[in-house]
Amino acid sequence: QVQLVESGGGLVQPGGSLRLSCAASGSILTIHAMGWYRQAPGKQRELVARIPSGGRASYADTVKGRFTISRDNAKNTVYLQMNSTKPEDTAVYYCHAYVVVSSTGREYQYWGQGTQVTVSS
Repeated sequence: QVQLVESGGGLVQPGGSLRLSCAASGSILTIHAMGWYRQAPGKQRELVARIPSGGRASYADTVKGRFTISRDNAKNTVYLQMNSTKPEDTAVYYCHAYVVVSSTGREYQYWGQGTQVTVSS
């Protein structure tokens, strides 16, 4: 019914920048909160940043001041601008969204497939 497709991952040197994108498509009536999670090798998945439909973002302490989440509601897309990256940012990054599905009018959670981010010199 709904798909979240992520892009923009790759290799970046420490201190460098990267921008991730996640576009939602399908039977969408509206999208409520969207967010980015990440999972590093040997670690649990953690919330990186989230942004509700109203646009007020929140961040994990580990990325605050370095990452910026934003969204374009007209495009059903959420972004994660990653600046001043560190090796510990290396992880698979996943997009997440609460979506009200058109066919039912009910809200469901959806996850993207994940995109690899590697911060290394």
